Amino acid sequence: MFISTLDLFKIGIGPSSSHTIGPMVAAYTFGQRIASSFQAQDITPGTRLQCTLTGSLALTGIGHGTDRAILLGLHGYQPAQLIDCDLTGLLLELKQRRVLQLSETISIAFSPQENIIFNRELTLAEHPNGMIFTLGDINGSTLLAETYFSIGGGFINTLEEIKHLSAPLKMQASDACPYGFDSGQTMLAMAQHSGLSIAAMKQHNELVHRNQASLDAGLDSIISAMHTCVKKGLAASGILPGGLQIQRRAAELHQQLVANPDKANTTEWLCAYAMAVNEENAAGHMVVTAPTNGAAGVIPAITYYLRLHEAAGDRPLREFLLTAAAIGGIIKHRSSISGAEVGCQGEVGSAAAMAAAGLCAVWGGSARQIENAAEIALEHHLGMTCDPVQGLVQVPCIERNGFGAVKAFTAASLAIRGSGKHFMPLDGCIAAMKQTGQEMSVKYKETSLGGLAVSLTEC
Repeated sequence: MFISTLDLFKIGIGPSSSHTIGPMVAAYTFGQRIASSFQAQDITPGTRLQCTLTGSLALTGIGHGTDRAILLGLHGYQPAQLIDCDLTGLLLELKQRRVLQLSETISIAFSPQENIIFNRELTLAEHPNGMIFTLGDINGSTLLAETYFSIGGGFINTLEEIKHLSAPLKMQASDACPYGFDSGQTMLAMAQHSGLSIAAMKQHNELVHRNQASLDAGLDSIISAMHTCVKKGLAASGILPGGLQIQRRAAELHQQLVANPDKANTTEWLCAYAMAVNEENAAGHMVVTAPTNGAAGVIPAITYYLRLHEAAGDRPLREFLLTAAAIGGIIKHRSSISGAEVGCQGEVGSAAAMAAAGLCAVWGGSARQIENAAEIALEHHLGMTCDPVQGLVQVPCIERNGFGAVKAFTAASLAIRGSGKHFMPLDGCIAAMKQTGQEMSVKYKETSLGGLAVSLTEC
């Protein structure tokens, strides 16, 4: 099993990897299919393009900007292109056009209000984040149709793909890499047999697909983007968009810590850094899926802490990312990182497990200590629901990232003090997360139908 570190960590925009980035990629892909499959004469007057959002995408898509993402994707934009863009102005311009220019010769009338349908009564059996794109002529005949699923972390599958995958993710086969571990158990066995660290094995796998210079540059770019997010969040103030009137708090907290560093503790620093990132995400600005946007603050908080407070250089931070990606790949393969599929245990829980593993590695932990750190962090997120108020990634998401970073730090601290021997293996914890997610009510899986989302009382 192999998924690249550079695919797991993707630079994009907020507020959601599954509800913003994934739909944008799906819409872009469908638009490109139309452009490559049809000639101008095939698109007659009255040709209609429609996108129907189902399940969690329909229920919380407004709060997550899914309709805006679809519009951007159909107009040919991809997430990485929009990092420094004036999105408000661009979206206003695109809405006013009322036409999609899919190629030099193909244009189709399109109104987001009329042609993006939020079907809150329909959930597709294969995954709760389904999108149905349809291109039809004036007589109602279908010219082209595709169903996409946004499976978390910005990844998408078509209906055909998701039906033929043992896990809802396209991965390279194990024999394509020298260390193609697909579980914590095989990862530890390979580490013991080879004498290599988890990061070294992951690096060997990466070098099958790219050279060392390219890999290092990619890893450094990810770290740089993460830390830019932290810095921007720590410098920003004001009210977050969406209507909840949530005030940014990271900058003020950070100012208090800087003013009295002798009275500041690790918990407070980590919360400031993590919340800074997720406030940026809630504002729709640049973040890195780590492994999702909803959990984007945990790993940057730990790596920023390492850089600033423990003087970690490029090499240990690369080791951190490679180790974290190894754990994240196992979780994605054996369970899910999608809040709509397994709740927030799959988002912040997975991020905390990855961060704990990476931190333990930088501190010199053995493979068994690293696996233990990941298990501890994930275990203490089991059962965590995804219940965003009004479908926005603000309450409880922003603070939750701070707590995820603190739990990751604690897990690594416990593991590095131990021998690596422990009762519950990481694989068992991942299996528990998957089962818990399957049995969790849909009300608590990014639908805003239960939990905090319906418990807000006006005073």
